[in-house]
Amino acid sequence: MVVLRSTLFALGMWLTTIPFGLLAVILLVIRPRFERRFALISLWSRLMVHWLRWTCGVRWEVEGRENIPDTPCLVFANHQSTWETIFLQSLFRPQTWVLKRELLAIPFFGWGLKALEPIAIERGSGRKAIASIIRQGRDRLAAGRWVVVFPEGTRLKPGEQRKWGIGGAALAASSGYPVVPVAHDAGQCWPKGSFLKRSGTIRVRIGPPLASRDREAEAINEEARIWVEDHRPDLVDREDEPGSDPA
Repeated sequence: MVVLRSTLFALGMWLTTIPFGLLAVILLVIRPRFERRFALISLWSRLMVHWLRWTCGVRWEVEGRENIPDTPCLVFANHQSTWETIFLQSLFRPQTWVLKRELLAIPFFGWGLKALEPIAIERGSGRKAIASIIRQGRDRLAAGRWVVVFPEGTRLKPGEQRKWGIGGAALAASSGYPVVPVAHDAGQCWPKGSFLKRSGTIRVRIGPPLASRDREAEAINEEARIWVEDHRPDLVDREDEPGSDPA
């Protein structure tokens, strides 16, 4: 049954990705206002999270909506799955992302990303990538867009941790825009590199904005990292599971 449900989800995902990808090409040509582009392209994201719920029984609950500011900021989230890249679009609108340039080359899907003007960086380009994040990120924030960053740089399995990249924090320090930390356990239901989707409830926790003005990037990064790791359901809630070993 899990295989059947996952196959049904994948079928629906790609059948809808094609027309939305073609729509993205049209939007890239006629270039309407960004808010209109975001509304049209992000409709695919909303369809996908609900399609996943209907086909695979993947639900979600969100804590801390009251912590979302009225004006755009940066969002730092842990990265476990494709799910959070889709779902966060419904919480922080309009938004763009810091992502690997290679994603833009994916047919149809990449076209949709390109229409939303992401901050695309080359993998392993070091200081050049940070400079690009700061330059483009300041422009996006000034234009009234949320900038979503996954500081871990790649998807990790639940329970795994990795050193955070400094690019997003460098943008926060340079621009003075606050950072909203987000913790979740999406990898429990949509595992990294797995075709199969598991039914269950994904927990998303949104923290209060963290000040960045007149602060060093390292200090901003560390404060956000500690908050996320202290609130990640897959880390802090394991002690509550039957048979878990707190050590």
